[in-house]
Amino acid sequence: MRARVLLLVLVLAPAPVRAEDCPPLLDHRYRPLAGTQPVHLCEAFRGKVLLIVNTASKCGFTPQYEGLEALHEALAPRGFAVLGFPSNDFLGQEPGTEEEIRAFCTLTYGVKFPMFEKVVVRGEDATPLYRALAREAGEAPGWNFHKYLIDREGRLVASFGSRTRPEDPQLRARIEALLDTERAAGPGAAAAQP
Repeated sequence: MRARVLLLVLVLAPAPVRAEDCPPLLDHRYRPLAGTQPVHLCEAFRGKVLLIVNTASKCGFTPQYEGLEALHEALAPRGFAVLGFPSNDFLGQEPGTEEEIRAFCTLTYGVKFPMFEKVVVRGEDATPLYRALAREAGEAPGWNFHKYLIDREGRLVASFGSRTRPEDPQLRARIEALLDTERAAGPGAAAAQP
Protein backbone atom coordinates (compact mmCIF):
# COMPACT_ATOMS: atom_id res chain seq x y z
CA MET A 1 0.00 0.00 0.00
CA ARG A 2 2.81 2.42 0.90
CA ALA A 3 4.48 1.74 -2.44
CA ARG A 4 1.29 2.65 -4.31
CA VAL A 5 0.90 5.89 -2.39
CA LEU A 6 4.54 6.78 -3.00
CA LEU A 7 4.19 5.97 -6.70
CA LEU A 8 1.02 8.10 -6.90
CA VAL A 9 2.76 11.02 -5.19
CA LEU A 10 5.73 10.77 -7.55
CA VAL A 11 3.50 10.60 -10.62
CA LEU A 12 1.30 13.53 -9.59
CA ALA A 13 4.06 15.77 -8.23
CA PRO A 14 5.04 18.56 -10.59
CA ALA A 15 8.33 17.92 -12.29
CA PRO A 16 11.07 20.40 -11.43
CA VAL A 17 11.81 22.87 -14.19
CA ARG A 18 14.88 21.82 -16.12
CA ALA A 19 17.24 24.58 -17.18
CA GLU A 20 16.64 23.83 -20.86
CA ASP A 21 12.86 24.19 -20.32
CA CYS A 22 13.09 27.60 -18.69
CA PRO A 23 12.81 30.70 -20.88
CA PRO A 24 15.88 32.88 -20.18
CA LEU A 25 13.78 35.90 -19.16
CA LEU A 26 12.21 33.86 -16.35
CA ASP A 27 15.34 32.05 -15.21
CA HIS A 28 15.84 34.29 -12.17
CA ARG A 29 15.17 34.04 -8.43
CA TYR A 30 13.81 36.88 -6.30
CA ARG A 31 12.50 37.01 -2.78
CA PRO A 32 8.86 37.94 -2.26
CA LEU A 33 8.63 41.44 -0.78
CA ALA A 34 9.85 41.26 2.85
CA GLY A 35 10.20 37.49 2.45
CA THR A 36 13.16 35.21 2.96
CA GLN A 37 12.88 32.36 0.45
CA PRO A 38 13.62 33.25 -3.20
CA VAL A 39 11.04 32.31 -5.83
CA HIS A 40 12.24 30.91 -9.14
CA LEU A 41 10.20 32.95 -11.63
CA CYS A 42 10.21 30.10 -14.12
CA GLU A 43 8.81 27.57 -11.65
CA ALA A 44 6.19 30.00 -10.35
CA PHE A 45 5.07 31.76 -13.55
CA ARG A 46 6.04 29.71 -16.62
CA GLY A 47 3.09 29.41 -18.97
CA LYS A 48 1.46 32.64 -17.78
CA VAL A 49 1.17 36.00 -19.48
CA LEU A 50 3.09 38.46 -17.29
CA LEU A 51 3.19 42.20 -16.84
CA ILE A 52 6.46 43.05 -15.06
CA VAL A 53 6.39 46.52 -13.47
CA ASN A 54 8.95 48.55 -11.52
CA THR A 55 7.04 50.30 -8.75
CA ALA A 56 7.48 53.12 -6.23
CA SER A 57 5.36 54.37 -3.32
CA LYS A 58 6.07 58.11 -3.59
CA CYS A 59 5.60 58.74 -7.31
CA GLY A 60 2.95 60.55 -9.31
CA PHE A 61 2.22 57.19 -10.97
CA THR A 62 1.76 55.35 -7.63
CA PRO A 63 -2.07 55.29 -8.03
CA GLN A 64 -1.43 52.81 -10.87
CA TYR A 65 -1.20 50.17 -8.12
CA GLU A 66 -5.00 50.19 -8.03
CA GLY A 67 -5.32 49.54 -11.76
CA LEU A 68 -2.59 46.91 -11.70
CA GLU A 69 -4.40 45.04 -8.91
CA ALA A 70 -7.71 45.25 -10.79
CA LEU A 71 -6.06 43.91 -13.95
CA HIS A 72 -4.39 41.09 -12.02
CA GLU A 73 -7.60 40.15 -10.22
CA ALA A 74 -9.70 40.17 -13.40
CA LEU A 75 -7.31 38.18 -15.58
CA ALA A 76 -5.49 35.86 -13.15
CA PRO A 77 -8.04 33.05 -13.67
CA ARG A 78 -7.06 33.02 -17.36
CA GLY A 79 -3.33 32.66 -16.69
CA PHE A 80 -2.18 36.26 -16.16
CA ALA A 81 -0.08 37.83 -13.41
CA VAL A 82 1.30 41.24 -12.59
CA LEU A 83 4.76 41.06 -11.00
CA GLY A 84 5.84 44.14 -9.07
CA PHE A 85 9.46 45.07 -8.37
CA PRO A 86 9.91 48.11 -6.10
CA SER A 87 12.83 50.32 -7.09
CA ASN A 88 14.39 53.45 -5.65
CA ASP A 89 16.11 54.38 -8.93
CA PHE A 90 14.14 57.52 -9.72
CA LEU A 91 14.61 60.49 -7.37
CA GLY A 92 14.46 58.24 -4.32
CA GLN A 93 10.73 57.63 -4.69
CA GLU A 94 10.88 54.22 -2.99
CA PRO A 95 12.92 54.96 0.16
CA GLY A 96 11.15 52.59 2.54
CA THR A 97 12.12 49.19 3.81
CA GLU A 98 10.52 46.15 2.21
CA GLU A 99 8.22 45.81 5.22
CA GLU A 100 7.11 49.44 4.85
CA ILE A 101 6.56 49.00 1.10
CA ARG A 102 4.49 45.85 1.65
CA ALA A 103 2.34 47.56 4.30
CA PHE A 104 1.83 50.62 2.08
CA CYS A 105 0.82 48.57 -0.97
CA THR A 106 -1.52 46.33 0.99
CA LEU A 107 -3.18 48.95 3.17
CA THR A 108 -3.39 51.80 0.66
CA TYR A 109 -4.13 49.95 -2.59
CA GLY A 110 -5.11 46.42 -1.56
CA VAL A 111 -2.28 44.95 -3.61
CA LYS A 112 -2.41 41.15 -3.75
CA PHE A 113 -0.44 40.58 -6.95
CA PRO A 114 3.08 39.20 -6.41
CA MET A 115 5.52 41.83 -5.22
CA PHE A 116 9.22 41.06 -5.01
CA GLU A 117 12.30 42.41 -3.31
CA LYS A 118 13.47 45.96 -3.93
CA VAL A 119 15.71 45.99 -7.02
CA VAL A 120 17.78 48.25 -9.27
CA VAL A 121 16.18 48.51 -12.72
CA ARG A 122 18.64 50.58 -14.75
CA GLY A 123 22.32 51.14 -15.25
CA GLU A 124 25.28 48.93 -14.45
CA ASP A 125 23.76 47.80 -11.15
CA ALA A 126 20.46 46.66 -12.66
CA THR A 127 19.40 43.18 -11.60
CA PRO A 128 19.81 40.39 -14.16
CA LEU A 129 16.06 40.38 -14.92
CA TYR A 130 15.98 44.08 -15.69
CA ARG A 131 19.21 43.92 -17.71
CA ALA A 132 17.63 41.16 -19.82
CA LEU A 133 14.35 43.07 -20.22
CA ALA A 134 16.17 46.25 -21.27
CA ARG A 135 18.32 44.33 -23.75
CA GLU A 136 15.30 42.58 -25.31
CA ALA A 137 13.12 45.70 -25.42
CA GLY A 138 15.88 48.07 -26.46
CA GLU A 139 14.99 50.31 -23.51
CA ALA A 140 15.40 50.34 -19.75
CA PRO A 141 12.69 51.89 -17.60
CA GLY A 142 12.78 55.66 -17.92
CA TRP A 143 10.74 56.08 -14.74
CA ASN A 144 8.65 54.19 -12.22
CA PHE A 145 5.78 51.99 -13.43
CA HIS A 146 7.38 50.98 -16.72
CA LYS A 147 5.69 47.80 -17.94
CA TYR A 148 7.09 44.82 -19.81
CA LEU A 149 4.61 42.35 -21.31
CA ILE A 150 5.77 38.72 -21.47
CA ASP A 151 3.92 35.98 -23.39
CA ARG A 152 3.18 32.43 -22.19
CA GLU A 153 6.47 31.24 -23.70
CA GLY A 154 8.48 33.68 -21.62
CA ARG A 155 9.22 36.07 -24.50
CA LEU A 156 9.04 39.84 -24.30
CA VAL A 157 6.34 41.06 -26.67
CA ALA A 158 5.94 44.72 -25.69
CA SER A 159 7.28 47.51 -23.51
CA PHE A 160 5.00 50.25 -22.18
CA GLY A 161 6.20 53.49 -20.63
CA SER A 162 5.06 54.86 -17.30
CA ARG A 163 2.31 56.99 -18.81
CA THR A 164 0.52 53.89 -20.07
CA ARG A 165 -2.03 53.20 -17.37
CA PRO A 166 -3.15 49.66 -16.51
CA GLU A 167 -6.61 50.58 -17.83
CA ASP A 168 -5.22 51.59 -21.24
CA PRO A 169 -7.31 49.90 -23.98
CA GLN A 170 -4.23 49.06 -26.10
CA LEU A 171 -2.45 47.44 -23.15
CA ARG A 172 -5.57 45.47 -22.22
CA ALA A 173 -6.05 44.36 -25.85
CA ARG A 174 -2.45 43.10 -26.06
CA ILE A 175 -2.87 41.15 -22.82
CA GLU A 176 -6.24 39.72 -23.92
CA ALA A 177 -4.80 38.65 -27.28
CA LEU A 178 -1.95 36.82 -25.54
CA LEU A 179 -4.37 35.13 -23.15
CA ASP A 180 -6.56 34.03 -26.06
CA THR A 181 -3.62 32.62 -27.98
CA GLU A 182 -2.51 29.08 -27.35
CA ARG A 183 1.20 28.54 -26.88
CA ALA A 184 2.74 29.18 -30.27
CA ALA A 185 6.16 28.36 -31.60
CA GLY A 186 8.47 31.01 -32.94
CA PRO A 187 10.17 34.12 -31.66
CA GLY A 188 8.22 36.95 -30.10
CA ALA A 189 8.56 40.44 -31.47
CA ALA A 190 9.29 43.15 -28.97
CA ALA A 191 7.68 46.48 -29.66
CA ALA A 192 7.99 49.64 -27.59
CA GLN A 193 4.89 51.59 -26.69
CA PRO A 194 4.70 55.10 -25.19
